[in-house]
Amino acid sequence: MPQPTPAATATLHPTATTTPSTLPHDADRATLIGRVWQPELGPVLVAVHAGQLHDLSRLAPTTSQLLERETPAADVQQALRDGSAPAIAALDAVLANSDEATRDTGRAWLLAPCDLQAVKASGVTFVASLLERVIEEQARGDASRAEATRAALGGVLGDNLAGIVPGSPEAAKVKELLIAQGAWSQYLEVGIGPDAEIFTKAPVLAAVGQGADVGIHSGSAWNNPEPEVVLAVDSRGRTLGAVLGNDVNLRDFEGRSALLLGKAKDNNASCAIGPFIRLFDAHFGIDDVRRITVALKVEGPEGFVMEGASSLAKISRDPLDLVAQAIGTHHDYPDGLMLFLGTMFAPTQDRHGPGQGFTHVVGDRVTISAPELGALANRVVHAQDAARWRFGIGALMRNLAGRGLL
Repeated sequence: MPQPTPAATATLHPTATTTPSTLPHDADRATLIGRVWQPELGPVLVAVHAGQLHDLSRLAPTTSQLLERETPAADVQQALRDGSAPAIAALDAVLANSDEATRDTGRAWLLAPCDLQAVKASGVTFVASLLERVIEEQARGDASRAEATRAALGGVLGDNLAGIVPGSPEAAKVKELLIAQGAWSQYLEVGIGPDAEIFTKAPVLAAVGQGADVGIHSGSAWNNPEPEVVLAVDSRGRTLGAVLGNDVNLRDFEGRSALLLGKAKDNNASCAIGPFIRLFDAHFGIDDVRRITVALKVEGPEGFVMEGASSLAKISRDPLDLVAQAIGTHHDYPDGLMLFLGTMFAPTQDRHGPGQGFTHVVGDRVTISAPELGALANRVVHAQDAARWRFGIGALMRNLAGRGLL
């Protein structure tokens, strides 16, 4: 979690936030939890109810511990009913103050809603993004070569991968065919092979939240947002909720070599999650997640606008299959995990000239939204200009101990 200091980029356009667009369309019946930074106190676990943020500290000191309870959604609802979760701030005011460019550090603002969970991500889970990953590899990270590579690969792959079940006998036959044609790729291996790509997106507590700046490496010339649904999973592998996320990616770095994945995916402020985790309850569950369409809008400081969408209905691996590959027999996460499900949206819209495709510029406003989960808005800066990440696990433990919550 970044230090409570604004980034030195106040001349850029602020990220406007309003309650109706930020919350789910049925917010009045949604169980929403998040975290706020309260000056002179620190991070506080909260629930959203009737336009107010309610302190859940008596129930659990961290999001991770709340999700370890047997019935977290029911427990939050009970705390709101019996008064053990008092209102501490107006939601509108906290949302308005969450814009990093104009933030008043003397008042509360939103953080990423997760804390001690590992932040993991699934890659190449949609056919559309699978093709773009292969293009990155074939173009060796050079955006100017992408269009020709896209046309050549499209002639070989076409729509042959649509409907292929990863790991199936049909997928194995496609693999043999593509190898024979010289078109096989490490991305195709995880896209249609039996094993999903699961990687670490960011360290614990490094994700930024609603209104915060997201960072791209200043040495990258080809990069993009990745609008995704993120699942909240406890240490036993139970999937308990969902939230929006932006898995910011440096396409040129990863395209040069898959061994640069850590640099392509994990730099300061490259992971945004928010605004609130929607817990599974009687009104929202995993079947609803499977039907979500995630929308993306990028608004550039020069007037450039790009929009797209990614439907979870088209995912090639079921969300719960991805969870099972992330945690279980071979992987333990005692504080749970947040799992990005991947995206089918790989932007190709030319921004700086024919064949150049899309890349971010400093000042882009990125809004990721879904009716069931609300909207996550962030502004793009260079990673070194985003708020520095100073508040780690040690700082959180000292803070909670000092407040008598451990």
